[in-house]
Amino acid sequence: MPSSSDPLLASADGMAGEGGDDDVALAAVDHRGRPASRASTGRWRSALFIIAVEIAERFSFYGVSANLISYLTGPLGEELAKAASAINLWNGVAQLVPLLGAALADSWLGRYRMILLASLLYILGLAMLAFSTLLSSGGHKCGTAGNTPCPPPSGLQMAAFYTSLYMVALAQGGHKPCVQAFGADQFDETHPKEAVSRSSFFNWWYFGICAGTAVTLIFLSYVQDNIGWGLGFGIPCVVMAFALAVFLLGTRTYRYYVSVGKKRSLFARAGEAFAAWRSSRRKSSSSPLAAPESSARVDEEQQEVVASNADLIEEAKSVLLLFPIWATCLIYAVAFSQSSTFFTKQAATLDRSVGHGLQVPPAALQTFISVTIVVLMPFYDRALVPLARRYTGLPSGITMLQRIGIGMVLSLVSMVVAALVEARRLRVAADAGLTDLPNVPVPMSLWWMVPQYVLFGAADVFTMVGLQEFFYDQVPDKMRSLGLSLYLSIFGIGSFISSGLVSGIDKATSARGHSWFSNNLNRGHLDYFYWLIAGLSALELLVYVFFAVIFKYKKKTSAIATTAD
Repeated sequence: MPSSSDPLLASADGMAGEGGDDDVALAAVDHRGRPASRASTGRWRSALFIIAVEIAERFSFYGVSANLISYLTGPLGEELAKAASAINLWNGVAQLVPLLGAALADSWLGRYRMILLASLLYILGLAMLAFSTLLSSGGHKCGTAGNTPCPPPSGLQMAAFYTSLYMVALAQGGHKPCVQAFGADQFDETHPKEAVSRSSFFNWWYFGICAGTAVTLIFLSYVQDNIGWGLGFGIPCVVMAFALAVFLLGTRTYRYYVSVGKKRSLFARAGEAFAAWRSSRRKSSSSPLAAPESSARVDEEQQEVVASNADLIEEAKSVLLLFPIWATCLIYAVAFSQSSTFFTKQAATLDRSVGHGLQVPPAALQTFISVTIVVLMPFYDRALVPLARRYTGLPSGITMLQRIGIGMVLSLVSMVVAALVEARRLRVAADAGLTDLPNVPVPMSLWWMVPQYVLFGAADVFTMVGLQEFFYDQVPDKMRSLGLSLYLSIFGIGSFISSGLVSGIDKATSARGHSWFSNNLNRGHLDYFYWLIAGLSALELLVYVFFAVIFKYKKKTSAIATTAD
């Protein structure tokens, strides 16, 4: 682990002026603060440590979030609409906190230290979450298949549960933006071979975490639904502790990047620039009758302020130029948030029997998203990209914005399919006389829901990875942690929008007699909600295409810009 001592900064200063030594990764240092050897640091060997850590972190996070709707509406006894809103609100916080985590990493701690601290907080939060299930008077097994329903939760249990849940969200906020950026940092973008590897890194990164997520959704959802919630939340805690150990094992192989001089985040630099500008304005306005030489001195000071903040202005402008793309992806995030809430509750009403008496856990259907990604990602990377490259001449086959747009189309189709499947489920329930019998499985196979999950997975291959690469690549080099947190914030704001839509529609439709999100889904109308999201997605897509066409990508330079770590 590089220290913040002077030798490290001295090494960084020395490298900033080095030429094209092919044996050294420019601007990078090793764990001792020495110039990083290309042969012994970085590249895929280091990246695989980091990918393994992210797989474990995603296992832990989805081990909590994927089946959370079942825990809230089961052991905690919350109504469906309130539970969905609570989950969306928590997801929103979890996806927005990375903005703070990225700022702290870029301006103070560095990515390595931030990952360490976030991992420790993760372990503590998950341990508390598992412990909170023991506070139920019904025990940690109540609410599982074959067990009696849980009694109403105590105030202490609710307080412990939500405290630990938001600790997990805070931990993810420090972990998420730094791990992926730290992984991409292991490849030198100025080295031809490593630049190609870095482009593939984003594809294989998402492949890895989706493979881990698939195992999570099958294994942990079964444990939580059939064995006990305490064990179901405790296993992610153990896995996260293992992830921290793996991350530490790779310390000697990592490449670390440091800023030369004082490390400041975008927000800090913006505040300092604004203060300097205000100061210069006050100085010039306070001396309207100054002598010519005094006026000249004031003008010179103003020019110095402008010159010293020129880089800041360009950085701020480059981030602001990303806003239209950011804003036109929000409804995609709203659609994305339904897979872990209403999709799961729909699946719980269907015939989930497979073989002789085996019941598929409702949350396990989310596995089809991950499996689709695992299947399509190698095909995309090894077949579609080379084929597209022949026609476009681009190393990536298609542009990042084209990739994002294709995924948005697939997401729109997924919501249309979800609406049609839900309309059919309601008809089958009515025909079977089950409208007022919500606990009786609807005679309709759970396989009817698989296409909407598969389409979501295909959309993620394009949009999710495209967004990650876009916001990493198009922000200034010094703010790549911030860039990835901007990508995550799309899903944070999207979750808030989803929570607001659910709460507002629930109140409006309940006042008319029947909520779209009735606890008895056979009397609800999730199909209307899905059609609404599909319509909003279509409008969003039109606006997105407009801004994508006029967007100008950041120009690549051969100069090495140091990154903040």
